[in-house]
Amino acid sequence: MGNYSGKHLHIVSFNVPYPPDYGGVIDVYYKIKALHDLGIKVHLHCFHYGRDESPELNAICEKVYYYPRKKFYQAIYSNVPYIVGSRQSDELLSNLTADDAPILFEGLHTCFYLKHPALKDKLKCVRMHNVEWDYYRSLKESERNYLYKFYFYNESKKLKKFEDELKHADKIFAISKSDYEYLRVSYENIHYISAFHNNETVTSLSGKGNFILYHGNLSVVENNQAAMFIAKRIADGLPYKFIIAGKDPLPSLKKEIKNLKNIELIPNPPFEQMAELMRDAHINLLLTFQQTGIKLKLLNSLYRGRFVVVNGKMVNNTGLETLCIVEDNPNATKRILSGLMDTEFTQHDINKRRLQLDAGFGNLHNATLIAKEMFGA
Repeated sequence: MGNYSGKHLHIVSFNVPYPPDYGGVIDVYYKIKALHDLGIKVHLHCFHYGRDESPELNAICEKVYYYPRKKFYQAIYSNVPYIVGSRQSDELLSNLTADDAPILFEGLHTCFYLKHPALKDKLKCVRMHNVEWDYYRSLKESERNYLYKFYFYNESKKLKKFEDELKHADKIFAISKSDYEYLRVSYENIHYISAFHNNETVTSLSGKGNFILYHGNLSVVENNQAAMFIAKRIADGLPYKFIIAGKDPLPSLKKEIKNLKNIELIPNPPFEQMAELMRDAHINLLLTFQQTGIKLKLLNSLYRGRFVVVNGKMVNNTGLETLCIVEDNPNATKRILSGLMDTEFTQHDINKRRLQLDAGFGNLHNATLIAKEMFGA
């Protein structure tokens, strides 16, 4: 495993990664925790907006720095995307140059200083959470508000151009196999390191549950679209209880569900309740209409839940295809759900899942891969 105890590492995060309650910060927090478990001393640099400074981070970091994210009017640059330009700070640059420890930039968002001359002698690695320009292009397609549509379009164009800055990184860590395949065409030293998550081992229960669950951040357009699709095209007409749970559901979803007797909406469930819902459901039903890398809710459902039914875009090129039931046609999905509701989830299913997940998706395993690349074997 290598001895990394006492090694120092700077991590620049796009947001405060505690509490770890949504996709990107979950990856950051559990990565830091796993690196800490290897004995690495993490100097964490956070841009914060809408989230408070977090004393909990002191337990797994050598030091934590906080920088305010710039407002929109302070970060308008002709060629720099807003998500990048709003995360710059002279103080950050000064702190990064104070020693010779390597730097891990979390997401293209934090790469404003990637090519800065003051950092030219430092080992610089970038953890890519998405192909950002493609993600923003997808957001533009899903958005109905013309002002937001224009913003996403403009940001996507700038992100595609800014992505070229990755040539200044010594190494790039892709979060999914599809992102890895995309990045390796243009850049060298690409490594596939799967998403970090809040699971140490598979805790799925055998037996049967009595409901079907969809969960996600329901304020995100993509997740709202998936929840609406489930309500209109899948749950409708089935004699089973559906639960849709997640953060800040949009008014359109509330209105849609209001008249459907077999769907319960649970807004803003606390972490413990969400974990219980995933565990107790008979089926975790996960759909997406944007293929944007591995979804943490997919990993969580596999580690904690029983049957996992997905559409192709949720699981393609993740290495998790064989652990899920994959179907794109809504009528066929209805038939699959009906069949599974009468089927027990067995210990054999759990053992198969545990074997595959421990091999390539464990946090300590993935942290060791990062440590090897940043400090040597």
